Amino acid sequence: MTGITTHILDLTAGSPAAGVAVTLEQATVTGWAVLSRATTDADGRVRDAFASVPAAGRYRLTFATGAWFAARGIESFHPEVSVVFEVRDARQHHHVPLLLSPFGYSTYRGS
Repeated sequence: MTGITTHILDLTAGSPAAGVAVTLEQATVTGWAVLSRATTDADGRVRDAFASVPAAGRYRLTFATGAWFAARGIESFHPEVSVVFEVRDARQHHHVPLLLSPFGYSTYRGS
């Protein structure tokens, strides 16, 4: 498996965060270029929308967390979460999970 996948776990509810808008961008010499947009599925995952990573380089996943919490009537601190990471070998799979709460988050390189 290659490409980039992600999932979001809502730590306050202990369940997947379904319906979060996610954007994948690649760094260029002039800024960030949008590669793809997706929404997390019922399991809080984006599986196939970012399946093709064109090359090694710097990438950014931006999660629309503020809108997601607001739609649920929950106050939150971060209007969005951006995770910037380096792809050194585009033939490898890169999984970038987001552990989310209204006032904080954590991420890591998953498998």
